[in-house]
Amino acid sequence: MSSKNSSGGDIDPVQEEFAGHVREVGNHAIWSLSSCKPGFGVDQLRDNVTETYWQSDGQLPHLVNIQFRKKTTIRDICIYTDYKLDESYTPSRISIRAGTNFNDLQEVEVMDLNEPSGWVVIPIKDMNDRAIRTFMIQIAVISNHQNGTHICDK
Repeated sequence: MSSKNSSGGDIDPVQEEFAGHVREVGNHAIWSLSSCKPGFGVDQLRDNVTETYWQSDGQLPHLVNIQFRKKTTIRDICIYTDYKLDESYTPSRISIRAGTNFNDLQEVEVMDLNEPSGWVVIPIKDMNDRAIRTFMIQIAVISNHQNGTHICDK
């Protein structure tokens, strides 16, 4: 497991899939969340519209659980975030965990985000630098910018 830094980038995974460079496998999974506000759940998280989003309604860590029916190869996890719009609610540290179920998840990657804007691509690799094969991925938002509180200037 390693720790990386990112501030977002110019890669658009939707365009990469359209061009045939990658394959999105999330539609083969069952998605669940630790919590969400009404109208800000899995459907908004997965709709490929960057103006809609998931909004948690609970304490950290915020969890996104992705369970596959069969062992699936995962090379990257792509997350769209925009510090300019979300400010203090933008994740600053994300942990990626993998396993066969909730009981044996192991952390495989940690990403520190510095005011990200755009698509953040988190490479997921095993100890031999190969894409992992897993039944479950959990994305854990460990911390938010400014601890998730709005800062007001007067």
